[in-house]
Amino acid sequence: MASVTNVERVVDRKSPGAAAGTLVLGGDLEVSRMGFGAMRITGDGIWGPPPDLDAARNVLRRAHALGVNFFDTADSYGPNVSEELIQQAMYPYPRGFVVATKGGMTRQGPNRWTADCRPEHLRAACEASLRRLKVQRHDLYQLHAVDSKVPYADSVGELARLQREGKINHIGVSNVSVEQLAEARGIVAVVSVQNRYNVADRGSEDVLQVCARDGIAFIPWGPLAQRAQSADELDPRLAALQKISVARGISMAQASLSWLLAKSPVMLPIPGTGKLRHLEENVRAAALGLSADEMRQIG
Repeated sequence: MASVTNVERVVDRKSPGAAAGTLVLGGDLEVSRMGFGAMRITGDGIWGPPPDLDAARNVLRRAHALGVNFFDTADSYGPNVSEELIQQAMYPYPRGFVVATKGGMTRQGPNRWTADCRPEHLRAACEASLRRLKVQRHDLYQLHAVDSKVPYADSVGELARLQREGKINHIGVSNVSVEQLAEARGIVAVVSVQNRYNVADRGSEDVLQVCARDGIAFIPWGPLAQRAQSADELDPRLAALQKISVARGISMAQASLSWLLAKSPVMLPIPGTGKLRHLEENVRAAALGLSADEMRQIG
């Protein structure tokens, strides 16, 4: 991120998607703080096409119409399906439209994922995504995983080479520890981190703190906390969130997203859905806001 002073404004600040403000990635990409995760516009198990291709494309178009301009995807979503649908729905891309894709995971079937972060695989994946998305350079290309079979520096180093070749503008990393993030930053400028994080799962709190300190966007995957069955059955933070959602007459999804947005100014949630109704509900959360007292109740 960087100061917005010298950045061309591309986000309509009055749009629902920008109600929580904006972030600037890498000094030149202004994005609304409510993004869209394009994983669930695919088929069951994130495998194959969705049952209704037109409906999926309409969700993408509606998200943009609501002021969302940051769309997160990956070559492994489908595989390839998510990127293809984004291109079909939105190309030629509107001014300020940011696609953040990822490479480093392969698919063997529904709900089956295997890391492959070998340099040769990442290069092939990056170049294939360029063709699918019909772009000359990725706005943001993210390393999707940490592959235990490959030295992390080799994986990040290949993305750095692709960046020097002009195929990547900015680089992000995913599913990293504080130590891995530091290693990546020793090789290349990292503008985003995508780790699992929500009210009930804060295992990446230390990574979030580094991002907040250094102005790196934190993109929480799995952002929607699940509903508690009873006030004393699950994590008390989740029960507190449910109590607030009931008191305010909002959904748990909206409460979860509002909590994330209030948690840190570098937070960039990317809730995903294939349904227009859920999309509208999620985007409205950008304007809800949680009070300081509500945040204390949740802890």
